[in-house]
Amino acid sequence: MILLKYIEKLGDLFLYYVDQAGRMGIFLVNVIINIFKLPYYKISHITKQIYNIGALSIFVIIFTGLFTGMVLGLQGYNTLRKFGSEGLLGSAVALSLIRELGPVLAALMVTGRAGSAICAEIGIMRNSEQIDALECMAIDPHKYILAPKFIAAIISMPLLTAIFDVVGIFGGYIIGVKLLGLNEGSYFSGMYKDVEFQDIYMGFVKSLCFGLIVVWICSGKGYFVHLERKGGFGAEGVSRVTTNAVVLSSVSILVLDYFITSVLI
Repeated sequence: MILLKYIEKLGDLFLYYVDQAGRMGIFLVNVIINIFKLPYYKISHITKQIYNIGALSIFVIIFTGLFTGMVLGLQGYNTLRKFGSEGLLGSAVALSLIRELGPVLAALMVTGRAGSAICAEIGIMRNSEQIDALECMAIDPHKYILAPKFIAAIISMPLLTAIFDVVGIFGGYIIGVKLLGLNEGSYFSGMYKDVEFQDIYMGFVKSLCFGLIVVWICSGKGYFVHLERKGGFGAEGVSRVTTNAVVLSSVSILVLDYFITSVLI
């Protein structure tokens, strides 16, 4: 009997996650359809979301990018000096940021700052029955609420990643050239020689995919907060689902980063 109870719980858990995966997949399809469905949006709806997701994240992106580049410059210089290859520091910093660290860390910062806010906002709208009210007025919440957020995230993430990369390269320049005395020409000439279009293309593709997955998971978790397994109503439910959304988005970014790299490398 005890064994049967464990099997029953395992089966129930499996069915719950299958149902959740299907629900999130249908949710994504509905939002994408509504993005291209007439009538289109007022520019103000999208610019407001770009401000909330992108502009308000610039400070944390600059701060994180600067110190990431500084750490790369310090660690890279000390490592390359062992092999007499200090001149390759610019290439090492630029390639590390453009191909990997820039898209990943920028996405993680946006998840923590903007993704959590999106999830909490939509979760509160669900719990206060604002989404139900829109449906009663024959207004599709996928188009009115969610589609502008998706568009804004897809636009904002590559731009934030580019800012992160530029600031990070500058941080590496401060440490390598100004602090440790590396030749300025070596720093930038190595970067110019070794960074190719394929590297920039990989970072761009990653940033687009990460922007989509962050807004998808965070908005979907908030939208279905009432269907969460351990109760989704009230402030506790919203806080729990917001935490789950941030964790799941962060893990998904790291997993997706590996698969995109394995395909594009």
